[in-house]
Amino acid sequence: MTQITGHIRKMTATLQAGQVSYQLPLDDQMLDLMPLIGKPLTLTHSGHIHCQECGKKTKKSYSQGFCYPCMSKLAKCDMCIMKPETCHFAQGTCREPKWGEENCFVPHYVYLANTTAIKVGITRHTQIPTRWIDQGANQALPIFKVSSRLQSGLVETALKEFISDKTNWRNMLKGKAEPIDLKEHAKNLIPQIEHKLAELQLKYGQDAIEKLEQDVVEIDYPVTEYPSKISSLNFDKTPQLGGILLGIKGQYLYFDTGVINMRKFTSYQITAEF
Repeated sequence: MTQITGHIRKMTATLQAGQVSYQLPLDDQMLDLMPLIGKPLTLTHSGHIHCQECGKKTKKSYSQGFCYPCMSKLAKCDMCIMKPETCHFAQGTCREPKWGEENCFVPHYVYLANTTAIKVGITRHTQIPTRWIDQGANQALPIFKVSSRLQSGLVETALKEFISDKTNWRNMLKGKAEPIDLKEHAKNLIPQIEHKLAELQLKYGQDAIEKLEQDVVEIDYPVTEYPSKISSLNFDKTPQLGGILLGIKGQYLYFDTGVINMRKFTSYQITAEF
């Protein structure tokens, strides 16, 4: 048996020819998960959690991997990251203005995705297709390119009057989404927000929002068997868990004993045995 010990970081994913491949970072080590599918994998939590920002030990992980002080002061943990339409940079109250300039005042995309139902979402240009993979989408279509995170949030808010921005994670985990004609949905949705787009362009400039004509991205995940019932695994309740690794989708590992959202346990120190 082989053992690797380290602190969990978000699984990295690559998309080639529509197929996703995963690796699990454990500190400075990368565990290639693809050869382990169909084989036993045991994950044991040591009981230690260390903030991914400052490295200090914390009893609880906040905002997926931070201690409370770091969560309270870092711009990446502010509520406007979850709700970009509430960006307060212009009011001079950004927690980290330099970070904001580097991460929020860069091109963002508004997209439609199919995660068993159609949804709208946003992402930085650097996070395509990672964002779609993290959500477990089987299809994705960028429909707008905008100049900042705030603008992407405002466009998304307009679209949320007509479609959801949420993923039903239980349905997503139960199987592959039935194909949806995302281009047809975009064709029907965009005219319904034209007045809002015009208002935003008047405020931010005609070049701030660009309509896109792109192909739908198809995404297939390495899952050998989908569960009919979702049973969640949790390091806080069961420090040692695992079983036969049946597949990976989004940030979830599928075992024959249940599923676990690995991103939820970012900064937990574990030992992987296989």
